[in-house]
Amino acid sequence: MAKYLVTGGAGFIGSHLVSALLAKKHDVIVLDNLLTGKIENVPEEAHFVLGSICDAPLVKKLLEGTDGCFHLAAIPSVLKANEAWLDTHQINLAGTITIFDAARTANKGCPVPVVYASSAAVYGDNTDLPLSESCQPTPVGAYGVDKFACELHARVAGIVHKVPTYGLRFFNVYGPRQDPNSPYTGVISIFMDRLKQKQPLFVYGDGKQTRDFIFVRDIANFCIEAMSHAAVDAPVSNACCGKGVSILELTEILIPLFGHQVEIIFKPPRIGEVYHSVGDVSLAIEQLGMRAQTDLATGLAELHAYQESMP
Repeated sequence: MAKYLVTGGAGFIGSHLVSALLAKKHDVIVLDNLLTGKIENVPEEAHFVLGSICDAPLVKKLLEGTDGCFHLAAIPSVLKANEAWLDTHQINLAGTITIFDAARTANKGCPVPVVYASSAAVYGDNTDLPLSESCQPTPVGAYGVDKFACELHARVAGIVHKVPTYGLRFFNVYGPRQDPNSPYTGVISIFMDRLKQKQPLFVYGDGKQTRDFIFVRDIANFCIEAMSHAAVDAPVSNACCGKGVSILELTEILIPLFGHQVEIIFKPPRIGEVYHSVGDVSLAIEQLGMRAQTDLATGLAELHAYQESMP
C-alpha cells in the first residue's frame, strides 16, 4: 500500500484515477480547486483538499510523507489557453513547476516520483503520422507550448534535482463524468449530449479531421503503470489507441446508439485546430508494457449506458 497525491482528482480523468488507486488499496489525497472538477466525483475514501496547485506551501505540505504524485490538474483547453494566455500559463506550467519543486524534498528531504499529464497538443499540426515521441514538437497554441514546457521542466527536475518523472501525452480522452456543458470537454461528450436531446450536431470544417480517442479507464491504468517507471531522465510516451477516427466516422458510430437521426450542420473550421492527430503506441508498449484495452465502439456503448442512467 502506498500514499499518493492526485492533483485534479475531482475532475473527469483524475477522479477515475483516484478510484483505480483506491481499488488497489492505496491511500489517496486529492487536491482540486473545483474550477472544473466536482466534489461528487471524489470517492469518500479519498482525503479531499480544496486548493490550488499554485499554492506552493499547500502543495509542499500535502506532498510530505507521500510516495508520489499524479499531477493532472490543468486548464485543458486549447481555446481557453489562447484566450486567457497568462492565466492558463500560470496554472498549466507554473503550477507544474510548483509540483516538481515540492517533490524535491517530499520524502524526508529526498524526492518522490511525479507522473504528469502532457498532451498530444505538443505535436501541433505535424503530418508525420502516426505521431511518434521522436517527432519534433511543433505546438501551434499556448496550451501545447505549456505542455511541452512541462516536459522540459521535468528534465530540469530530474537532471538538476533528481526528481523521477514520467510524462504521458494524452490524446483524446473520453468516458463517464466528462461534463458536456464544460468549455473544456471533448467532442464525444458534446455530441452524445446533443443526441440525447435530439439536437443537431455541429461539425467544424469538413469533418474529415481525425482524432485518436482513448477511454478514460485506460488512461488511469497508463498513469498507474507509469509511476513505477518514473526516472530522472524524464521519459515521455504517448497515451493513445493508435487509431485515427474522423469526426464524421464518429457520428456514424454514435447516431445508431440513440436510435434517431439528427441534422449535421457544418461550420467554418476553428482557427489553429489540428487537422490530423493519431499517436504511435510503440514506445508505450516498449517502456510500460501497456496498450489501450477498450476499443471505441465498446467505450462509446459504455458511455451511452452511463449517460442513460443519469437523470
